[in-house]
Amino acid sequence: MAEPIEPLERLFELDTLPRTTLPAELARLHDGDLGFRNECLYANFVATVDSVVSIPGMRNSNAFIARDSDPDRFLMGLLRAFADAVLIGAGVLRASPRGTWRAGEIYPPEAPAYAELRRQLRIAPEPEVAVLTGSGSIDPGHPLFESGALVLTSDVGASRLRGQLPDATTVLTLGESPALDVGSVVSTLRGRGHGRILCEAGPHTFGELLAAELVDELFVTRSPLLVGDVGPGSRLGLVEGSDLLPGGRSARLASVRRHGSHLFQRYALERSA
Repeated sequence: MAEPIEPLERLFELDTLPRTTLPAELARLHDGDLGFRNECLYANFVATVDSVVSIPGMRNSNAFIARDSDPDRFLMGLLRAFADAVLIGAGVLRASPRGTWRAGEIYPPEAPAYAELRRQLRIAPEPEVAVLTGSGSIDPGHPLFESGALVLTSDVGASRLRGQLPDATTVLTLGESPALDVGSVVSTLRGRGHGRILCEAGPHTFGELLAAELVDELFVTRSPLLVGDVGPGSRLGLVEGSDLLPGGRSARLASVRRHGSHLFQRYALERSA
């Protein structure tokens, strides 16, 4: 079990950010309150100094990249505690063979406070975890499915998964193509009443969401680690597979906190003119 941590240190924060009064211990550890609009999509990544977010083939590479940071786990739990839904992809599912994407699971010392926050927000005790898999190529024995999840897939994927998943998990098809449209993904989640959507999917899905201008905010934990590059595909950056040029996407720095040599940055993403 993780040990209690020293509070984050707030270095900068816009006065115009939405604010929810956090339970006292969460506010102390976060060095202030946190809040979101009722309808928003926000993403969370941990990245090295040289902007690597994933090392394919390394099990639990996100923990390695984060340097096993308990402050990072605390913030992940806090972001999950606000979410109506947590969106992940099949690759993230495979990389976390025991994960259930619940707030209290990632940082157990504050599980009661996360639960208190969700009661205060008057939302479900846990966010619905939505798994994207166009092909249906996922492990039905993953513990997430026993605890209940939503699988968003194609007609082919749904056929492949028929009868394979526990009753606690729901499978929805988004059409014939295994290349799932992220606009349809977000619309489906909104249709299920999920206003605040946390994206913990990988850099390819994040890139598609960025290209479609569906991301409102980005949280990046900058870890004091450099890993370099030993060849194509050996390291994944924050955005993969989506060309955002010529204009790119503008991001406004909204807050910065630190804990030791880790930086916790929040950005508001701007829409195209």
